[in-house]
Amino acid sequence: MKEAKKRFEIYGPNELEESPKKSPLKLFLAQFANVLIFILLVAAGISLLVGDKIEAVVILLIILACGILGFLQEWKADKALAALKEMAAPEAVVVREGKHLKIPAREVVPGDILVLTAGDKIAADVRLVESVNLKIDEAPLTGESIPVTKDASLILPPETPLPDRRNMAFAGTTVINGRGLGLVVATGKATEFGKIAHMLKGVEEEKTPLEKRLAVIGRWLGVLSLIVAAVAAAFGIMRGHSWLEMFLWGVSLAVAAVPESLPAVVTAALAIGVSRMAKRRAIVKRLPAVETLGSTTVICTDKTGTLTKNEMTVKKIWAGDKLFEVTGAGYETQGQILYQGKPVDIFHHPDLYHTLLVGLLCNDARLEDGKFIGDPTEIALLVAGLKAGLKPEAFERVAEVPFDSDRKRMSVVVRERANGRYLVLTKGSLESILDVSSHYQKDNQILPFTSKEKQKLVQITDNLADEALRVMAFAFRETEHMPSQTEIEKDLIFCGLQGMIDPPRPEVREAVKKCKEAGIRVIMITGDYAKTALAIGYDLGIVSERSSGFVLTAKEVETFSDQELKEKLKEVSIFARVSPSHKLRLVKLLKEEGHVVAMTGDGVNDAPALKAADIGIAMGITGTQVAKEASDIILADDNFATIVAAVEEGRTIFDNIKKYMLFLLSFNLSEILVLIAGFLKGLALPLTAIHILWINLVTNGPPALALGVDPPSPDLMKRPPRPPEEGVFTRRLVALITVFSVLIALFLLPVFDYALSSSQSVIFAQTVLFTGFVLMAVAVAYVSRSEYLNIWKFNPFANKWLNLSVLFMVISQVVIVQCPFFNKYLHTVSIPGKWWFILSALALFYLFPAELLKSLITRLFRY
Repeated sequence: MKEAKKRFEIYGPNELEESPKKSPLKLFLAQFANVLIFILLVAAGISLLVGDKIEAVVILLIILACGILGFLQEWKADKALAALKEMAAPEAVVVREGKHLKIPAREVVPGDILVLTAGDKIAADVRLVESVNLKIDEAPLTGESIPVTKDASLILPPETPLPDRRNMAFAGTTVINGRGLGLVVATGKATEFGKIAHMLKGVEEEKTPLEKRLAVIGRWLGVLSLIVAAVAAAFGIMRGHSWLEMFLWGVSLAVAAVPESLPAVVTAALAIGVSRMAKRRAIVKRLPAVETLGSTTVICTDKTGTLTKNEMTVKKIWAGDKLFEVTGAGYETQGQILYQGKPVDIFHHPDLYHTLLVGLLCNDARLEDGKFIGDPTEIALLVAGLKAGLKPEAFERVAEVPFDSDRKRMSVVVRERANGRYLVLTKGSLESILDVSSHYQKDNQILPFTSKEKQKLVQITDNLADEALRVMAFAFRETEHMPSQTEIEKDLIFCGLQGMIDPPRPEVREAVKKCKEAGIRVIMITGDYAKTALAIGYDLGIVSERSSGFVLTAKEVETFSDQELKEKLKEVSIFARVSPSHKLRLVKLLKEEGHVVAMTGDGVNDAPALKAADIGIAMGITGTQVAKEASDIILADDNFATIVAAVEEGRTIFDNIKKYMLFLLSFNLSEILVLIAGFLKGLALPLTAIHILWINLVTNGPPALALGVDPPSPDLMKRPPRPPEEGVFTRRLVALITVFSVLIALFLLPVFDYALSSSQSVIFAQTVLFTGFVLMAVAVAYVSRSEYLNIWKFNPFANKWLNLSVLFMVISQVVIVQCPFFNKYLHTVSIPGKWWFILSALALFYLFPAELLKSLITRLFRY
């Protein structure tokens, strides 16, 4: 370990150089890279020159405060995204001090021994020291589409071209088949891949589709606001106001109308929401996936480990026409093999002995430092063998044919150390084992297989599957000589079945129920037997009854045309014994039917289906690096309930962006309506430039940000999925913005008129309207917490950040209005208590017509 640390310090992290990030200073200065802000700064400078120093300083301070707020938003978002990037970083398995350790790929150093298994993305350049049927896809490096067979025994001259270095494996390539060990010879930018990547530095990170759409909206709003502000300022000059006053006022109005914090709030909402997903064990690799999550209509999920606990335990063994029971739970090696309730000696039952022996040795799981490492199914078989007293160290593996999802079996050749005899051991699905078996064992007899005997085995397998057991078949052959690779899986002797159970996760039933309420269909796609899958599916509520009409096997799928299968997809929710190619076909057909599909996967062959799905979801524990690379989301706990939590979080993020838009644009538009209506009515200037900028600061700041992190609405997972083509500005949202803004104007304009006529003081009336706007913002903020539910149908005070921001708004408004010190700087005067009461009552009363109109709009517009 010490040597690894020393080499890490010498060679640095095993990662490619990244483009330089923006410094905090640049990030802060970028907040002012806005045409309107620049014009405002020029206007403040002109005010300073003509002697209006107080107004100029106040404007500059407000601009600075806005800049600080924007900087904090973006800085927090960047930090959150950087943390997520770290969480989604690839991992590698290395051998250090004789132990297999899973470490972040960036910590691999030259001299490490890298463990290579099917599905791994190789973390560094290695010289192979061991290879077993090792094939590697080197297309990303050499462009060669055919996987390269590797051979550790080869010794090649140094000048051998890159594509021909068959004793090497390179960073960025993928293990397709077999396994191997490699000595790390280069890391990071010193790898062959790193040398190429060095030429591609400086590529900017792509914005999400949502950010791009909102940037366009922001530009249009900016242009529109400038036009409105210019027209309004021209009216003011015609009415006798000075051109400098109107120039400042017009620019301030444009600044207030444009939601310049929109990109920052969107980024912050995405980043914070994604951070919340990470806390719920869903690591988002690509931000666009967050937007798609809210539109998900179908979740296609694996069974083992996702819907179930992934704690396989062998419970029953069928061998030699006898059904044995296995005691013990989980991965504990204490337990017994029972027949008719009594312990048995496995050595008196050769068929039972061979069934357990194959499960023990045809197995890549291992026990290391008291901890089992490997696939849960293989661990269960290893534990069963250890319970029976078998000793894996008595045998040496000399050859293997790795598991293949198309063959559905794995084979090894072992040599017994005591007598030197060879054993061929094969495990897999019943169909695949029957394909390569010519005989079967019954007690001490080896008998030729008959179709009747095979049919009997199918029936026994079905009976075990009815009990929700996952069934595997086992076969063997003794030989005096080492068989060739092509002879391994031939003329085998079938010896028995092992049935294991992986109980459903208790939280999944509730998650499936939540999916149904949210209009999301759950489809189970598994390699397990149909009856086992159906039993689990019924238990979890995926299907309503244990009827064969709800399940299809791979063989049945292959008999249907695409159109026929589309029809079947309307009824069938469980697909059993499928291969990755079937997954891909199902995804494509679902998408053709207009569904937004989330697909789970863990193997290298799942990558095409994960990429084809709208949202690819890889398993974080059992998933290969290839599956993780092809996915949009990684489940840190491999749990289906986490997928549903991620969908809920995705919906929440999109919901919150719309809440923010509803609040901000309703309020900003109402300012424009009041100011223009005041001009048209011939009233005095309703608000000064400083008033407008202050309102912009306190409303665009804390409350808008608080709505960006609002808790999920109570009805969130009871709504149907959002149509994927639906943008932010739906008809319902536009209608709500229009109604809310007009309502605010109708409430506040008469107040200004009355205050002006009763006091005959323009500054007093301006202060009343200024305060009215801030208090009205409080009401609008709470109304905006849902565009679907009325305020009395949920807890309006559930968002603590909104409560605190509202408190800040009110206290700061009281201070700047009632404190003489601020009056001269912000062009305000103290107003008596009765006006505070009137304005507060108006803000409270605003809730009633706003909520009634919300109900009407909800009925009129579905979206």
